[in-house]
Amino acid sequence: MDSTGTNFAPETGATAIDTPDTPDAPDLVTVPTRQGLEAVDIIRRGAGLTAPGVGPVLHDGSGGTLGFLVPPGTADAWDLPGSACTQTNGRGMRFGDAVSPTAGGTGWLLPPEAVGPVTDPAVLRAALGEAARLIEAADNCR
Repeated sequence: MDSTGTNFAPETGATAIDTPDTPDAPDLVTVPTRQGLEAVDIIRRGAGLTAPGVGPVLHDGSGGTLGFLVPPGTADAWDLPGSACTQTNGRGMRFGDAVSPTAGGTGWLLPPEAVGPVTDPAVLRAALGEAARLIEAADNCR
């Protein structure tokens, strides 16, 4: 998920995190859209019981990937096949008021003000694993 062209000017009430090496900037886990949407549903069904809910989720303009914001430092140990986790260092990220996606650009599927601060990496890992198994089972039923 490329952040090129998504560096919006902050809107009223928005907090800009766009300085390099911002220590508390979230990392970003990207996954194929189908698996990501399943994972969002899985996390939302389980939220509040024993696990925290899903945090902000980005979608790319082409519809190929979803990106989950996770705590800083997650990228250092992320190794789930079929996904990638990158450090954002705050580049181009805006929080606070919802930022409308540009035509064909990256935008919020779940904006920061509508959900928790970030997704717990252990919860995301489990949900992505379950989503992959569900997708495989569904595809094998055809």
